[in-house]
Amino acid sequence: MLNFAIQTARDAGGLLLEKFGRITSVTKKGDINLVTEADLASEALIIDRIKSYHPRHSILAEESGEAVVIGGENTWKWIIDPLDGTTNYAHGYPCFCVTIALEHDGEIVIGVTYDPTRNELFAAEKGQGASLNGKPISVSSETKLSESLIVTGFPYNFKDVPHFERSLKEFLLRSRGVRRDGSAAIDMAYVACGRFDGFWEEGLNPWDVAAGKLMIEEAGGIVSYYDGTPFSIYSPPICASNGSIHGEMLEVLN
Repeated sequence: MLNFAIQTARDAGGLLLEKFGRITSVTKKGDINLVTEADLASEALIIDRIKSYHPRHSILAEESGEAVVIGGENTWKWIIDPLDGTTNYAHGYPCFCVTIALEHDGEIVIGVTYDPTRNELFAAEKGQGASLNGKPISVSSETKLSESLIVTGFPYNFKDVPHFERSLKEFLLRSRGVRRDGSAAIDMAYVACGRFDGFWEEGLNPWDVAAGKLMIEEAGGIVSYYDGTPFSIYSPPICASNGSIHGEMLEVLN
């Protein structure tokens, strides 16, 4: 299953790279959220591949802005984002990826995130650790928030999330720095490999975080809600870290 997810992500990522900078059609799902022809082509490739090789599996995807479960049985469910970072992609900013996860009986067992611009393939399998281009990775060893690099994303409805501005300000004041790259899947992969020490974000979807949750946990980190309770990919918000600074992050968020 892991090799299948890896190859599928690589093929979809290659398609995105071929179309990068050549997009002729951009539509909207909502006031801000964009969809390009590359999103649709990548999604079609992934769904067709899963249907061909695993016809009894269901697929959680996003079509025309709607979350849908396609066919199959829910015992095995693929959770896919064919292009995470669509706004970046549409503007020619090279920070985007394909991310694919597999859920078995409600538990994420495989997660893959592929960044085609850097040819970086992050992968994780339940109980088997996490890797970057086949080499094991682990979260950072930083123990202080004041010396940590944190990453976040801005929710589309940030004007309606009054505590977001406060949290952002506090992290800016209490950490070494805060970054915002526009791809939650890449952000979480970077926490897993130690480039970032922590991550928080509001309003994400299951396909944004499914692979990253497994990667961070398999790399030795922690993923939770703001109150420290276990996180479900189906219900935001999310706080993730290397574990050592998790308590300090939760203090800021609460």
